[in-house]
Amino acid sequence: MHSQDISLDAISKVEGHAKLDLRIRDGKVEHVHYQIQEYKRFFSKAVEGKPLVAIPPLLSRICGTCSNAHIMCAIEACENAIGLQPSLQTMDLRHLTMYGLNIRDHALHLYIFVMPDLYNKDNFLSFDENDEEQHQHLHDCFEIKAAGNYLAQIVAGRSVHATFPTLGGFNHLPSKEEIEEAVRKLEAARPAALRCIATFERCDWSFDRDMDYQALVPEGNYWFLDGEVVTSQGERYNEKRYPDLLEHVVLPYSTASAYTHEGRPFMVGSLARLNLAKETLHPQTRKSLSKTLKLFPSTNIYRNNLAQAIELLHSIDHAIELLQGREFVIETPIKPEICEGEGIGVVEAPRGTLYHKIVVGEDGLVRRGEVIVPTGQNQINIERDIAGLVDGLLPDTDRSTIEHEIEKLIRAYDPCMSCATHFLKVNWDLV
Repeated sequence: MHSQDISLDAISKVEGHAKLDLRIRDGKVEHVHYQIQEYKRFFSKAVEGKPLVAIPPLLSRICGTCSNAHIMCAIEACENAIGLQPSLQTMDLRHLTMYGLNIRDHALHLYIFVMPDLYNKDNFLSFDENDEEQHQHLHDCFEIKAAGNYLAQIVAGRSVHATFPTLGGFNHLPSKEEIEEAVRKLEAARPAALRCIATFERCDWSFDRDMDYQALVPEGNYWFLDGEVVTSQGERYNEKRYPDLLEHVVLPYSTASAYTHEGRPFMVGSLARLNLAKETLHPQTRKSLSKTLKLFPSTNIYRNNLAQAIELLHSIDHAIELLQGREFVIETPIKPEICEGEGIGVVEAPRGTLYHKIVVGEDGLVRRGEVIVPTGQNQINIERDIAGLVDGLLPDTDRSTIEHEIEKLIRAYDPCMSCATHFLKVNWDLV
């Protein structure tokens, strides 16, 4: 292990293609290149010349699993560009859309991608049904995911690429019967969410370092659609000031843009959100997790898994509150009054802060667009963490263990988007 090159080819933990090249020289990590290799699809160019109402469904195609976050962010950007103010009922439905997304998506990551490592399994379907604990996890996973999917379907039309949300409102509302069924499913999934939290709280994986983080933090609430961007240094940025917050960094080996803040890498995602706003979690969530929440704030990257599990419970609890005894009244979506303008959308996607910018002309056609996704913001931080992790394992750790520990760390970031539950073969070129 004195001098080696490690190559993780075709990493399957991002949306599209990625690989990792790591160089060890004289017993120290010389460089880490986390290479996002997805072909550029030019969405920021594709929006040009399109009518404003077409932008949200178009931009949702950036991603499969968190497409509904892109829809919400694009709608916010478009509405801000023309000064459209949605109703309170519309905002409740948008919060519910995000809760459905987070319940489904966090369960996907925690159970399908991460949990096999806890039990030394290759994949989730290899769990032993004769083992009571593993058997329970199998059933819990599908119960939680089903509850999240159902919530998204009745509120947003589909769990991915939602069809009901639009500028100024929703094109369809859930019925009383659907609401009651959603509440039943969410209440039934709550004990499973608590078991998931307990599992990740017991996890003793640790990698700690001095780390910056930032997240969109609403005033007095823990939700994913509004607020100001807050940093771990206590700075607060209005969403319109996001260019002052993010410094674009070109990584010549990666097709994805990377970002720093004041020259330093940072992290976005569930861990950042919980570090900055745990006191605003739903009261029922805080009551159930009073001891667990004392673990935050944390700079242990593996606590991002636990933070996602906590957000899963919060999303269930607040969704139940928003739905219980509720009847949504028919509202015609507010018709956009087209005018020239510039709008910024900022939301918290499952994996972190997501930015959309739309510039529209007086004819209602988009002039320019910009999208900044969470994984790009995390990219440099991931590289720094891998370097520190491997340096700490050298010189006495064998190759297979180093490879596996790198995989676990990347999985903890939950880079978007995963297509499988393991990495492909690791090739080692000895020097």
